Parts: sequence; structure tokens; C-alpha cells
Amino acid sequence: MDNCLKYLSDGTIPRRTCRKIAVGHDHRRVIEIGGDALVSVQSMIKRRPDDVGNIILDCHRLEEAGCELIRLTVPDDNAASKLPEILKEVNVPLIADIHFNPGAAISSVRAGIDKIRLNPGNIARESDLAEIAAACRDNEVPIRVGVNSGSIPKDLLEQHDGNRVTACVEGALRHIEIFGKYGFDQIVVAIKSSHTDEMIRSNRLLAEKCDLPIHLGVTEAGCNWEGNIRSAVGIGTLLAEGIGDTIRVSLTDDVVEEVKSGYEILKSLGLREQGITFISCPTCGRLEADIRPVVIALREKLGHLKKPLRVAIMGCPVNGPGEAAGSDIALMGGKDRGVIYIGEKVLKTVKVSEMISEMEVEILKLYNEKYET
Repeated sequence: MDNCLKYLSDGTIPRRTCRKIAVGHDHRRVIEIGGDALVSVQSMIKRRPDDVGNIILDCHRLEEAGCELIRLTVPDDNAASKLPEILKEVNVPLIADIHFNPGAAISSVRAGIDKIRLNPGNIARESDLAEIAAACRDNEVPIRVGVNSGSIPKDLLEQHDGNRVTACVEGALRHIEIFGKYGFDQIVVAIKSSHTDEMIRSNRLLAEKCDLPIHLGVTEAGCNWEGNIRSAVGIGTLLAEGIGDTIRVSLTDDVVEEVKSGYEILKSLGLREQGITFISCPTCGRLEADIRPVVIALREKLGHLKKPLRVAIMGCPVNGPGEAAGSDIALMGGKDRGVIYIGEKVLKTVKVSEMISEMEVEILKLYNEKYET
């Protein structure tokens, strides 16, 4: 752990050293997880497995939002039979989420799935795992060993006197050892909990015990701001220590919101660049112009932009000039006017009523010039 907490000379955080695996087949994009690969962002379809048309639409929405891996519920062979239709329409790797039914894992591999997720809490028989390992090895399909603190094997909880952290880690390592016995090592491992502190401690211990890529997430994190805060604390803490290779923000919300939140966590740590980063003051008694509607409107209007740009929107001169100098473009709102800056230079002065429209025009202009779109 000591090595994880030391910063490099340029101020960045060293990533934990681990193996790299590749996920993706056919026409779908190949995503690398672990090693020197970027931390990737995942989400999971929330529809029933027979709702194929809407699953495909949601996959397209996720792709557009920048999602790099998409997980689907596959409870049985019937659900697995729907996978080929979905797979041919999607351009990012798809993961079959398997619980209780080892046969569904085999059927998913035969259907062309890119990755399997197994839960040691409900698929534990070695003969089943051996069969799954053989199918995945022969078809170059990686497996995520995904332990959830809500479904820890009872024998492990008893052996560890109810210590869920050590029980979860042993549950993951036990499955990894079995797969290794059958010549399979293309594994990503995850330990998730709805208790953020438990999730952090479990993954710290896991990181010490293996050299596999780690998937991070706070499971059942909740709605909106609650889920985002819990996820940011859990995922962000570990990423800041160099632990974690792919993430999912689990929200009781639309799938696209999970992806947005995931990228925001990565952006805040300098691990990814995706879309516009808005810097806006919290406002106080010095406020000379109401900037909240400006921020909200610009986020909605410009959320489709995928390349990085730093935009500052400030409400008074205290930090406004400094943020303007540190951003690609900035607006400093005043009592009767707003001033738009490019770097430290004043670009133009606009009416308060025109701040949104003028900023939108100038941001798009700068974006297009920067990326030659």
C-alpha cells in the first residue's frame, strides 16, 4: 500500500502494476483493462432480457455517451439466445451477467459474448467453473469474478467470524485459484459493497493479494446525489491510491447518468479527459450576476461534445480572473454585463441577457478551432 500512496515527480499517482486483458470480438471495439490501459467506464442495461429492441437503443445511447463496456442480464438460455441479435448491433464489448445458472454462461459464450461476469456467491461448484473456464479459454472470452458483499458464501462468513472484508477477498481468490487450476487466467476481479468503507478496505486487501485488473464500484449506491457521493468517495479513494482499472457507477437512475458520473470521477483525478469540464463558483454574497442558469443551460446545450475543454463561469472578480487564466474560455458575470475571456485576454463584453447564447457560440467556435471539426 505504501507504494500506491506515493506521488511521482510530476504530481501524478502511480498505477498499481497488474496484468492486462483485452475484451472485444468481431466488429466491436477491443477494450484493454489493466496494465498501462486507461481506466475504462462501464454501465449495465436495466431492462429485462427479452426487451431486445430497447436494449439495443440503450446500448446506442451508452455508446454515444462514451461507455466502453456494457453489461447485460443473462439469467437463462432463452436470454442467451437473444444475444446474437444484440451483439451485431452494438460496437462496444458486451458482458453477460450470470447468476445461479452456469449453463447460461456457456450459452452466452457460444452466442458470441465478449466477457462473462460470475458471482462466487451463487456459482461455486468446481465442475461448473471448469466447464466455464474451458469454454471461455477456447473462445478467448475473459471472466470477471465479481464478489458482492450481499451474497458472500456462508462458509466463508463463518470461517472469517463474520468479517465481510476478508471473506469477500477469500471468495474472489478461491475462484481465481480454481480457474488457474484449469489453465484460465484472463480474469478481472471485483469486490463490491453498498458500504463504501467496506468496499474500500476490501479492494485495498485484494490489491495486495493478486496482480489481476480490478473493477471498482459501490453496489446499490442509491439515487442521484446520494449514489454519486458514495461512488465518488469509494471509487475515487481507491483510484487516488493507484488501485482500479475499470469502473461502474451504480445508480438508481438512467444508464447514461452512470457514464457521465464515471467520467467525472476520472476527470477529477486527471485519469481521463472527456467532454467539457465546467468550473463554476458556488456563489455568495459577492455575486453580481446569477450564473446558475448559465451553467445549467450550457451543460445541457454542450453535453454532446466529447473532446476536452475547460470552461470557467464565475460570478465576481475575486477568483474570476485566475480561473479565466487557467481555463480555455471563461465568463465573469457582472451586475450589468458579462465578460468573456480566452485565456487571460478579454474576448468581448456581453449583456447579461446574452451570456448563455454568446458563451455557447464562443465555446463551439473555440472547440471547432481546437479540434478542427
